[in-house]
Amino acid sequence: MRQPMVAGNWKMNGSSSSVKELIAGIKDGMASVTKAEVVVCPPAVYIPRVSGAVEDTAIKVGSQNVCDQDKGAFTGEISGEMLKDVGCEYAIVGHSERRSLYGESDELVAKRFAAARRNGIKPIFCIGETLQEREQGITNDVCSRQIDAVIALEGVEALADGVIAYEPVWAIGTGKTASPEQAQEVHAFIRGKIAALNADVAEGLRILYGGSMNPANAAELISQADIDGGLIGGASLKAEDFLAICSAAE
Repeated sequence: MRQPMVAGNWKMNGSSSSVKELIAGIKDGMASVTKAEVVVCPPAVYIPRVSGAVEDTAIKVGSQNVCDQDKGAFTGEISGEMLKDVGCEYAIVGHSERRSLYGESDELVAKRFAAARRNGIKPIFCIGETLQEREQGITNDVCSRQIDAVIALEGVEALADGVIAYEPVWAIGTGKTASPEQAQEVHAFIRGKIAALNADVAEGLRILYGGSMNPANAAELISQADIDGGLIGGASLKAEDFLAICSAAE
């Protein structure tokens, strides 16, 4: 039985005061969350503060990225070792905004995935298609290509150390959401692709949906057979909404 997971990607939002208020609100509501694994991914500068605040709780902390290198002259990057040192257990890699806005290739994302694993951090590996790619009918091809980059570098067994987040790019921050049937279809394809290489890895792998999941649609999405939770953007910035999604995962 795969444990449900709800991860909040705060993106580039927050201040000292708002982060304090948000994490306090999430902590206050955690008593009703007994089954789902809950992860928050604040901006890097707030990770130590959040790690300290959740130290004695079930809330896990993740980063929004990780450098593909472990140390050296890589100005502006943050290594897996550093993230581990300040309390991160997870790291998002390959988010569509990193791919589209900052030109991260499938190969670079795979290297970031490897760097997270190398430093004892579980990657939350994001894949997904643009609206144009969906309209062209190549959703599965795009997801396959992105997964294959990690498999080529690390082997299919490496996926057992992480989580996949399917995020249709056309549904991120747009208010549009893939229907439960659309999302399940892609999730089932992803699991089936991996099962063809290693059935045990596929069965245990958590695949999250990331694309405008909110309190109103979370339960129906997560109830699908191959959807194991969500990678939450905007709704993770309000404790009440985030906790409602966590409750839906129960």
